[in-house]
Amino acid sequence: MTSARRILLVHAHPDDETINNGATMARYVAEGAQVTLLTCTLGEEGEILVPELAQLAADQADQLGGYRIWELRGAMDALGVTDIRFLGGAGRYRDSGMMGVPANGHPRAFWNADLDEAVAHAVAVVREVRPQVVVTYDENGGYGHPDHIQAHRVAMGAVAAAADPAYRPDLGEAWTVAKVYWCCVPRSVLQQGIEAMAAAGDETLFQGVTSADDIPFAVPDDVVTAAVDGTAFSSHKDAAMRAHPTQILVDGPFFALSNNLGLEVLGVEYYRLVQGERGPAGPGPEGWEDDLFAGLPA
Repeated sequence: MTSARRILLVHAHPDDETINNGATMARYVAEGAQVTLLTCTLGEEGEILVPELAQLAADQADQLGGYRIWELRGAMDALGVTDIRFLGGAGRYRDSGMMGVPANGHPRAFWNADLDEAVAHAVAVVREVRPQVVVTYDENGGYGHPDHIQAHRVAMGAVAAAADPAYRPDLGEAWTVAKVYWCCVPRSVLQQGIEAMAAAGDETLFQGVTSADDIPFAVPDDVVTAAVDGTAFSSHKDAAMRAHPTQILVDGPFFALSNNLGLEVLGVEYYRLVQGERGPAGPGPEGWEDDLFAGLPA
């Protein structure tokens, strides 16, 4: 890799990267950073929102995973990301479905993957790419999806193992990642969304929830450490979301509201630093970093 700044994002399924980090990825591509996406499954168990493609479902033709590779490439084209990888190769691990469903027991389900083997696949990527920054989920995978939890375990295990010269020298020279972030959404941001939807007369997105305290993936504002302003790239994120039509309904009331707000909801993405030194605070009153590379050598 020739870029001085390199970031690796580890996600469970195609579309997770766009929802969580699309604006961030587009911003860093535009700034000349090397952005690498490592996706752990093909998302074979996803719910299909396009009726004419319903036959691709796991209980029918079981071809959704291949279709979502195509969707992911379209989304990454919209963000400008060219380094797209699948853990162990495309199709090595299968979408496990939500917690407690029969798909958890599939022989190739990522949830059941041998963790040492999966970590080794990720170490090979870390040592090749040599990122200063790695982004993934928290220990609960954000909202408890088994593949998100496993992606967290794989990413964190790979960061630790990649730095150990004694670990699998056949996978490349040891590399120490400087900063690790977990994706997150502050309670205050979710509360603002709840109130904005209520004011617009549509509460369907939050299913009657009136407080962000009742949303399991909301995190206290004081654990958030970074807010990356990618509003200049909100249109890129919007286009990337539209490239995942089987999974994301972009024309609903929430996104109409977002457009009315200048796509601000889409453009600012939040993170929690869990490894490495916190860099200088950005200009906002919260004291959060505004750059995931903050504090690192240029």
